[in-house]
Amino acid sequence: MARYKLTLEYDGGPFVGWQRQENGLSVQQVVEEAVYGFCGERVHVQAAGRTDAGVHASGQVAHVDIVRDTRPDMVRDALNFHLKPHPVAILAAEIVPPDFHARFWATGRRYVYRIVNRRARLALDAGRAWLVSVPLDATAMNGAARRLVGRHDFTSFRSAACQARSPLKTLDRLEVTRHGEEIRIETAARSFLHNQVRIMVGTLKLVGEGKWTADDVSAALAARDRERGGPTAPPEGLYLVEVRYDEPSGGVGYPQTEDADDADIES
Repeated sequence: MARYKLTLEYDGGPFVGWQRQENGLSVQQVVEEAVYGFCGERVHVQAAGRTDAGVHASGQVAHVDIVRDTRPDMVRDALNFHLKPHPVAILAAEIVPPDFHARFWATGRRYVYRIVNRRARLALDAGRAWLVSVPLDATAMNGAARRLVGRHDFTSFRSAACQARSPLKTLDRLEVTRHGEEIRIETAARSFLHNQVRIMVGTLKLVGEGKWTADDVSAALAARDRERGGPTAPPEGLYLVEVRYDEPSGGVGYPQTEDADDADIES
């Protein structure tokens, strides 16, 4: 038996999220079914983050144990064959130590949220970005975003249904940039609370509209009250773009110590 680390991309639109659920098709389910189609094995695929319905990934990571002795490139190609026609692709497969864990060994996660800021409806990006028709001030949004960087109690920026043991998280990066009609919000941390990224985006949109200031964002953070935070941005603009696995000196990885609940990736 070998443990394989899989790097995946997928369009989250057709799915109820990463995790298997009774109310619809999940990414986890179609990957597990692809493994069964390839080698006839019933497996449990575990991901670095449990993305919510509609959330996309270009750098999701998962692991799976397969008894059949197969080269990693053959695992990648066979799973991609059996994943058709679902919008899921295995970008890479590699053999990892038997105790590797996609979620608990992750030392960092990076997300990008895409806002298209224009009046015209989306044609090419429908379902893959948040259309905001009112003008947004990306510079003001970026200034406000800096108030959230660092280690804080993010109670005001997590779902009421979040099951993380602690609201304390260390946000390493939150940056807003404009590229023509598109506003990109990039964030990175070791781990995130449920809906944290989308609530931060919804809050920064209020700043971009001129309804909130950076001081209002700081006040919401200090309040430690979900009702004081901004709205939750829709899922279709959110992408999990990278999961990092830093290697300590002399080792191949280590379990993370901070709570591993992800933005619902939601992430």
